[in-house]
Amino acid sequence: QLVESGGDLVQPGGSLRLSCAVSGFPLDYYTIGWFRQAPGKEREGVACISAHGANANYADSVKGRFTISRDNAKKTVNLQMNSLKPEDTAVYYCAAKWGDYIVPPRQTTSYEYWGQGTQVTVSS
Repeated sequence: QLVESGGDLVQPGGSLRLSCAVSGFPLDYYTIGWFRQAPGKEREGVACISAHGANANYADSVKGRFTISRDNAKKTVNLQMNSLKPEDTAVYYCAAKWGDYIVPPRQTTSYEYWGQGTQVTVSS
């Protein structure tokens, strides 16, 4: 089970920290990704991190603004989002994929387990 939290309404330029709490499977063996879906758009991979945290892969649109991190002991994966823009508005999901990757994949179809999502709205 994956449960997201931390979504909120924030002004442009602001920051949010999303958390994904994992239970029911050994997090150490899973790559975790953060994805988002805006109204009328396809779900896209935002940031993904390898099973042991050594490698991350970011979408170009968030590089330098978002940081993904994980704490396998606490079974959580976080997404720190800074300098938020209106175009970051979406429902954000975390997802799990078995295995460790040098380049964690951002394709939605390769992930096995998904959370229910948390709403992020960036607006003045």
